[in-house]
Amino acid sequence: MILSRGKNDSASSRHLPNSNASKSAPPSLEEFIMKRDYTGAKVFLEFTLDSEDQDKQIIIEQWLAFCYFHLGDYQQALDQYQHIQQLEPAVEDLILNKAVCMFYLGMYEDAQNLIEEIPNTALKLRLMFHLAHKFNNEEEVMNLLEKLQLQVEDQLSVASMHYLRAHYQESVDIYKRLLLDNKDYTAINVYLALCFYKMDYYDMAQEVLDVYLTKYADSTIAINLKACNRFRLFSGRVAEQEIKNISDNGTFGADLIRHNLVVFRNGEGALQVFPTLLNIIPEARLNLAIYYLKNGEVQEAHALLKEMQPTIPHEYILKGVVHASLGQQLKSQEHIKTAQQNLHLVGSSTTECDTIPGRQAMASAFFLYGQFEEVLVYMNSIRSYFVNDDIFNYNFAQAKCATGCYKEAEELLTQINDIEMKNQHTYCMILAKCHIHSGCPELAWNIFITRDSSSEAFLLLQMIANECYKCGEFWVAAKAFDMLEKLDPSPENWEGKRGACAGVLYGLVTKSEKSRPHNGIADVIGLLRDSSNPQAESMIKVIRKNANLLK
Repeated sequence: MILSRGKNDSASSRHLPNSNASKSAPPSLEEFIMKRDYTGAKVFLEFTLDSEDQDKQIIIEQWLAFCYFHLGDYQQALDQYQHIQQLEPAVEDLILNKAVCMFYLGMYEDAQNLIEEIPNTALKLRLMFHLAHKFNNEEEVMNLLEKLQLQVEDQLSVASMHYLRAHYQESVDIYKRLLLDNKDYTAINVYLALCFYKMDYYDMAQEVLDVYLTKYADSTIAINLKACNRFRLFSGRVAEQEIKNISDNGTFGADLIRHNLVVFRNGEGALQVFPTLLNIIPEARLNLAIYYLKNGEVQEAHALLKEMQPTIPHEYILKGVVHASLGQQLKSQEHIKTAQQNLHLVGSSTTECDTIPGRQAMASAFFLYGQFEEVLVYMNSIRSYFVNDDIFNYNFAQAKCATGCYKEAEELLTQINDIEMKNQHTYCMILAKCHIHSGCPELAWNIFITRDSSSEAFLLLQMIANECYKCGEFWVAAKAFDMLEKLDPSPENWEGKRGACAGVLYGLVTKSEKSRPHNGIADVIGLLRDSSNPQAESMIKVIRKNANLLK
């Protein structure tokens, strides 16, 4: 979000109050304005406010409103205009200026109602253009678009509309064209840098931004954008260093700085900051939802986004992820289907299909469809960007495992460093399966014996027993079925144990057993002796009778 720092149409037409400046005199109002020191200008105006000349006082109060607006204090600016209206209702453009303040305060209906009866001006048309966008009135947007002219202000509005709709290349084209004809309009470099930032061209964004920072090194918006570039290119700590001097001074854009500091600090203070900014900074709602997701509060994330209609790719992606998480939590196919639709929409769009987020979205959609061969196609295409990313490697490993690439999946899982992730039941299940199919069943058994005695551990034991049996790893299968039989002496577990023991004995006879019991047939007899099934004793007698063949 970038807040306007340019003069509005009406403000630029006002005359500055007279000031007899000299080299020894204090700075004049004009000097404060030219330096963009709106705080200094406000103090100057407040000092000269008490005037017996009402006309002069109204001009001063108009400039006070102008300063409040450019400091980002839109409520105070609106209050100031309300006060001016009480003194002199006929002040030029007063209603329009009030409506602009209301727009920035999110009072869209009030702004719309206020300007309905006033004559059309260039500023009014631009304001109506943006209000139509806020009301999702596409027909009115297109109607007003035709009325906008080729003048710089109108073209900047068109470019900003493209930006709001994530049509960043269209915005870039307009900004570049405007800069060619208006090289002195340095601020356009900031808007251009914002587009490059949104397109993930962080180095390019910084290069363009430096053009503006060279001239205005104290710009809050530019410094903040530089910090965001640093965050993407390096880390939150590096980004925070860029804005440390403006983070607590209550300056213009303070809400934006507070918001971004939470992001740079990996969510620290999210519950204190984000809720207060939900109707001020659009990204606050999205980032609060992300915070809830990261902390396992899926229901809260869903409630936050439930009424949000996504309009740009990352909103569709976030909504898809929330529905996928909720679908898994509630075992709801309806939520899973909504997630598939949102993610597939992004991944298949012409503007996103070749971007990294677009390919991630498509991979996620195919993951939910259960089409893991397709998942690998998309994940392989972006793997080089996520070599050390634990989440990416985890999902990649699951797709590899689902397609039978067990050794590769095993390698990916062992690269993961996140302790919390490695303690997850799903992680243990997949890694154990990969160990078994890679010829290392004892490693799978070791995973089980380090787990607690929960129901999840029982499921892990069942998986080990059955997968080892399928792979001919009969000794580990026998141990697993033995444990299962002790926990649940059902006929199925006995039959599994009996078959696995028979498999071990066959391997000892044919010398083909993959993993041999340490003490040979004695270990097999020990397992059978622990069984309460009457068939166990018969098996033991047969084994002892043929002991010479099994040595």
